[in-house]
Amino acid sequence: MAVSSAGLLLYRHAPGGRAEVLLGHMGGPYWARKDDGAWSIPKGEHGPDEDAAAAAEREFTEELGHRPPAGPSLELGTVAQRGGRKQITVFAREGDFDPAALRPGTFDLEWPPRSGRTQAFPEIDRVAWFDLDAARRKLVAAQVEFVDRLAARLPGP
Repeated sequence: MAVSSAGLLLYRHAPGGRAEVLLGHMGGPYWARKDDGAWSIPKGEHGPDEDAAAAAEREFTEELGHRPPAGPSLELGTVAQRGGRKQITVFAREGDFDPAALRPGTFDLEWPPRSGRTQAFPEIDRVAWFDLDAARRKLVAAQVEFVDRLAARLPGP
């Protein structure tokens, strides 16, 4: 059975008209020393009865600690990940977000492994704006398709 996930890819137009997207660096000890391939679109799982667009907004709020900017969304479709076990649907919305305003949600993990101690880690430990070429390098590979889909829908250079 596939797990459904939904995310919101915030974008803005930087000086010169080039598009930038807001990505979150995945939190926790596994990702701490990784950069390229360690960033994600703010997203999370949702149940079969929850609307994907509503789930994307909820997950943005949970992961960044702020509601997303108001406005219309572009549906960027769905991509299968992990051998088809996970389906991610992403929406894009134009807006702004100050990375210094991040107030991330947390998750619990036994750390160090087999220590019996549980620690809380941020779901996202930082956010940053990237132009589309940099975003393709920073994102986990399975999410790059969403940047390509957004680029195809935006006017400009």
